[in-house]
Amino acid sequence: MATLILFNKPFRVMCQFTDEKGGTDGSRRATLADWITTSCVYPAGRLDFESEGLLLLTDNGPLQHRIASPRNKMPKTYWVQVEGEISDKALQQLRKGVELKDGKTRPAEVAAMEPPDLWPRNPPVRHRESIPTSWVRITITEGKNRQVRRMTAAVGFPTLRLVRYGIGDWTLDGLAPGESRTITVHVPNTRRSSRP
Repeated sequence: MATLILFNKPFRVMCQFTDEKGGTDGSRRATLADWITTSCVYPAGRLDFESEGLLLLTDNGPLQHRIASPRNKMPKTYWVQVEGEISDKALQQLRKGVELKDGKTRPAEVAAMEPPDLWPRNPPVRHRESIPTSWVRITITEGKNRQVRRMTAAVGFPTLRLVRYGIGDWTLDGLAPGESRTITVHVPNTRRSSRP
């Protein structure tokens, strides 16, 4: 059995327990240590400083690998606010895969969505009367660095706000920013028997 923590990572929180470098002005940035007090748990994957939402932490190496490894293709679902009214053409491009500097992305599940009922972000997303925004639900099965942001930018709709809603069957449901829930997960023994 393994401990798994579902954590709703707030905006501008480091996805690690220490901040060795500090911000650009030398100030200390918020880290997981400001929110997670359970010892000997580590993030299974990452979520960048400017992104919010579901982060999983565990005390079990095989479970951490199963969640984080791109080879396992565990789906990750994001709610993404983009600049502009996203077009059907852009949605179709995102579904098929987008060419990025480090290669083409795998096909993704993508759909326009109504603005979700989310907590206010601090600081808020910039608002410009002359430029509308729209929301997109994107599910990917890989984890290139800042992938979703780069995908939406590549089709002409820069990301303004990015919230990871789900990883596999685990979701943010019932968790406010900074809140976590601890569950116990059965991790199957994957070692092969040496007997014929």
